[in-house]
Amino acid sequence: MADGLRLILLVEDDPDHELLTIRALKKSNIANEVRVAHDGAEALDLLFGDNPIQPQVILLDLKLPKVEGLEVLRRIRENERTRMLPVVVLTSSDEERDLIRSYQIGVNSYIRKPVNFNDFAEATRQLGMYWLVLNECPPKS
Repeated sequence: MADGLRLILLVEDDPDHELLTIRALKKSNIANEVRVAHDGAEALDLLFGDNPIQPQVILLDLKLPKVEGLEVLRRIRENERTRMLPVVVLTSSDEERDLIRSYQIGVNSYIRKPVNFNDFAEATRQLGMYWLVLNECPPKS
């Protein structure tokens, strides 16, 4: 995608969750390009490397190898170019400290992954509809 305005960055290390998320987005007729980072270091490279992407929304897992999700979120919020990107934590963590810390750092939304596929698909559909259709993103800097 040339301008990346409709790009989704999915940061997910679990292949099953990656597959379910992409499947749920497609099932909801959300045809946006999805780039997947399989760990925090890969996500940071996609966002800050030689050819940085500018996704419309970032779906960020917290429990990641190499660089944890909270550190990825902190780096996104510290950078002028990525500071206003919508970031949705999509996690299986039910630890209250993760939720609190995510909002302290500046996450836009925190969603616990439902265990049941139908519930997961519905949550992903609503997430996609809101962040990719209804939400107005900040202008590119």
